[in-house]
Amino acid sequence: MSVLTKMSEVTKDKASLLLKKRGSMSSVSSPGLKMKEISSRAKDSVSTVSFVDEPSHHDEASRPAVLMENTYQLGPDKHFPVDVVNHILKDVLTNYLQEERYEPELCRQMTKTIAEVVKARVKDLMIPRYKLVVIIHIGQVNNQSLHIGSRCLWDGANDTFASFSFRNTSLFALATVYAVYFE
Repeated sequence: MSVLTKMSEVTKDKASLLLKKRGSMSSVSSPGLKMKEISSRAKDSVSTVSFVDEPSHHDEASRPAVLMENTYQLGPDKHFPVDVVNHILKDVLTNYLQEERYEPELCRQMTKTIAEVVKARVKDLMIPRYKLVVIIHIGQVNNQSLHIGSRCLWDGANDTFASFSFRNTSLFALATVYAVYFE
């Protein structure tokens, strides 16, 4: 047995112990790993899949309680800038979809990408105490009608939303950003 093999076994043992402590499952102990070692793999890697169980009483007792002071702030210092967010939505949808044709798989990926870009740009405005929900709908223009609705608990004084719809010859898109004030 070579020094490299001994080191890799020690490293794998340490990694599997660490992953067991964290509550992760590891591919270190998988039966296919022995076959990979036989085929003289030069580079060792460990892949993990983490999971979350329902917390037990033991887990709750081991975590220290986080104590936070009350702010006694009942409303936002700065209201959510709907006009600025509408401009962001218009800019992002136009830049990403202006020349695109409707293809179901591409549009599925584009909704995720556009939602992440919009969320990042709105978060860059650094508006404190607002939780953001970004929803993007993309569909094919085919002489059809579509109604989109949403429901939630809402504080009319502080919660708000911004929305923008885009359309070209092949597809339509609707982007909505909900801003919910968090006391």
